[in-house]
Amino acid sequence: MDVTRVRGLGDLLTQFQSTSIQARNLGRCLEVWENALRDPKRPTIFLGLSGPLIAAGLRKVLRDLIDWGLVDVVVSTGAVLYQDLYQSIGGRHWIGTPSADDVELRRLYLDRIYDTYVDELKFEDTDRVIGRITEQFPRRPASSREFLGFLGERFPDADSILATAARRGVPVFSPALIDSSIGIGLTLYHQANRGRPDRFLLDAVRDNYELVQILSHSPRTAVVYIGGGTPKNWINDGIVMANYAFGREGEGHYYALQITTDAPHWGGLSGSTLDEAQSWGKISATATRAMAHVEASIGLPLLVGALWDRRRRWQPRSRLRFDWTGDQVKVRRTAR
Repeated sequence: MDVTRVRGLGDLLTQFQSTSIQARNLGRCLEVWENALRDPKRPTIFLGLSGPLIAAGLRKVLRDLIDWGLVDVVVSTGAVLYQDLYQSIGGRHWIGTPSADDVELRRLYLDRIYDTYVDELKFEDTDRVIGRITEQFPRRPASSREFLGFLGERFPDADSILATAARRGVPVFSPALIDSSIGIGLTLYHQANRGRPDRFLLDAVRDNYELVQILSHSPRTAVVYIGGGTPKNWINDGIVMANYAFGREGEGHYYALQITTDAPHWGGLSGSTLDEAQSWGKISATATRAMAHVEASIGLPLLVGALWDRRRRWQPRSRLRFDWTGDQVKVRRTAR
């Protein structure tokens, strides 16, 4: 490592590739992501998000990688998307300390996310806004992808993940949406519409069907996992569904990279290796893959910054256009 020769994040992570331990692994993650972006077969890149990413200050990093076309489909926990909405309606994240008096914070209606504070009363406002705005959604069953696209269109915040995805036509799924404060807002909507047959219903199985269609239309796929959890498992399971339940003829994900702080020896999904996923057929036997055990607030800005620094290596890259008719989709390439 020679820091005197580093001219940018691209150089830094390239030098990481010749070092050791997690620096080398993070450098390999850059190589895998770049390979997916430059592949002439134009793989569909899925981004899986979990963890306190907005509280960690990564909102604009996530927004930018969607805007720049570094990913094609987003799968997230509801919490990440909820805190994106919270900021869109004026909520703030404040610098705090993990050694605060949490009983005193409760008295002040401040919620703590490790060393960051959020406004409990503004959270309640956000829940109620989601409940009220859902009244404008068509009164029928719909996938999380359709509902989150609707929310993104209603909050035209230039720094918003959901608003940027809606503007760019990037599908956003959240297979565990109700396990978040968005679920609280939807519960308020449900309470106000109990007994009405013509109300909005979240159709989680339709999420599966829509995901499988995107996979079926993809000649090759890549996955970028920030954390693990439900998004990682759901995207990987999509390959299984597409292959044996829907007759997709193809391999597992051809490119795969993950940043996580979880370890494989506990046996959980979040820390399980990408090699382990090969035994399930979820990752291709010939996949280019890398896994770095590094915390996302460090690893993700380095990766995305390095990709931006080296953008001449992967630009221009065509975008995917998803034309939805109900739960059916046609996917086609468009100019960048």
